[in-house]
Amino acid sequence: MRGTAIADLSWEDLLDTMEREARKRGAPVYSFKGERNPFQILVSAILSTRTRDEQTIKVSERLFKMVKRPEDILKLSEDELDELIREVGFHRVKAKNLRRLADILVREYGSRVPDRLEDLLKLPGVGRKVANIVLANAFGKPAIAVDTHVHRIANRMGIVRTKRPEETEKELMKIVPKELWHRVNKPFVGFGQTVCKPTKPLCGECPFKDVCPKLNNISAINHSKTSL
Repeated sequence: MRGTAIADLSWEDLLDTMEREARKRGAPVYSFKGERNPFQILVSAILSTRTRDEQTIKVSERLFKMVKRPEDILKLSEDELDELIREVGFHRVKAKNLRRLADILVREYGSRVPDRLEDLLKLPGVGRKVANIVLANAFGKPAIAVDTHVHRIANRMGIVRTKRPEETEKELMKIVPKELWHRVNKPFVGFGQTVCKPTKPLCGECPFKDVCPKLNNISAINHSKTSL
């Protein structure tokens, strides 16, 4: 990418490059085995909050051998569920929330996961990041899930200038073509897990090293609908 700039890259090129690099390096976000239904995607997203990606995958794979539907959660006591997810952060709170969530889905939604942001945000343990992950990955709806990786990399690369993930989500919604919103999270997460790490990023091995403002002090960012 020598001779170009972040502003010259299309969003397709940026996301494709991030995904290719992440897959090549075995990013945990791409290593989950098997298909997941909307309920499992929701549960996995809840488990992922305040938890290392590797631990989320390990716990999710173990849990999903037993849990396929909300009714399966309700068959477990809170203590049994807590034991199954004990390696994730705040596991006691999450066990309590997952049982409450499962009960609500059974009683109010016919055991289905709602596909509207406002409904998802009413569920226990569900914030904007989790809700947007579900909308994008379970239903293919236009939604940008901003976690710490997306927030960090978007700012580090000079794509946005924000202080909070919520601000990053709003800014990205202005500049990413809507048909690509659902794609943003995974490539950014995978790239953040393997290359653009929180500490000691592999800048020398980064495919964007010649255009990243972190290294080159590039400040001009083109906020168009088709490019960065």
